[in-house]
Amino acid sequence: MSTDNRLLHALYRDMRRIRSLEERVSELFVRSESAGSMLHLSIGEEGIAGVVHAMERQDSFTTHHRGHGIFVARGAEPARMLAEIAGKANGYCRGKGGSMHIADMGLGHLGANAIVGGGIAHAVGAALAYKRKKQPRVSVAFFGDGAMQQGILYESMNLAALWSLPVVFACINNQYGMGTRVDRAAANLAFDDRARAFGLDGVIVDGADVELVHETAERVLSNARQGKPGFMSLTCYRFYGHARMDKSPYRDEAEEAAGRARDPLKKARDKLIARGAKAAELDALDAEIAAEMDAALEAAVNSSLPSVDSMFEDVFAPDQPKPVPVRTRLNAILSEAAK
Repeated sequence: MSTDNRLLHALYRDMRRIRSLEERVSELFVRSESAGSMLHLSIGEEGIAGVVHAMERQDSFTTHHRGHGIFVARGAEPARMLAEIAGKANGYCRGKGGSMHIADMGLGHLGANAIVGGGIAHAVGAALAYKRKKQPRVSVAFFGDGAMQQGILYESMNLAALWSLPVVFACINNQYGMGTRVDRAAANLAFDDRARAFGLDGVIVDGADVELVHETAERVLSNARQGKPGFMSLTCYRFYGHARMDKSPYRDEAEEAAGRARDPLKKARDKLIARGAKAAELDALDAEIAAEMDAALEAAVNSSLPSVDSMFEDVFAPDQPKPVPVRTRLNAILSEAAK
């Protein structure tokens, strides 16, 4: 296999794992096994794997509420991830983070955030720490186009440029902030110009071309490691609604068909085959990944729920007394009243 094909094959594998994982997240919801109803799928945004693949092991990142795919591309264990989304005790956050607040310091994941733009400043804080400690690390803030209208982004970009911090701002422009199309939220869609106005290296890249995303990310991350923060906007299309239960009535069929035609997985597969890869080998890879995700799904469904006694663990400092659950207090009152 050629060098180019080896890289694209690895990127294709990451993207296929993202999509397969997200399909099982959707199934969790359909089977009423998810903890909560707000599950945000990143199907159609798999090109983000190019950025994650270009990151180094010591780098950190924050994600938004649609961050499952980013985390699995980073190396998250699908069974633990699905267990977390299902609210199970063996999940990454012991079932307390759920879909929108997954974190894992071991993989550099500083936390997902349900607040639009909420994790951006955290990545800047991490980058400031890396600079002060003279560590060769970069922190990446992943967020959606909805955050392009948030003040926290501009404050963060300004500080990053002013202090020459090793940070990259990665906007996943899937064309919609909930049900509002991006061109109805912003008069100027040249998001790279906004970044350059603050002194950052800004670029817009086709998110359906994972090789191009990876090539661009390598350059932007390398510059950030030298104290030249950057901004990337990945243009893609969100295949489904805002959340799993959203049927996206605000989009017409023609628009959805055109958006899905820019499928990053299909584009990568077609490139691989054009360069000599065998369709049967890719089919086998797809089947292998599907089996992995099926097993992870069943493991998550069959996992145990956290005990009530663990409710306040990891919430208060270890030396603080645990609060008494309302149920326990009520039972005590009723028991006393029954005497």
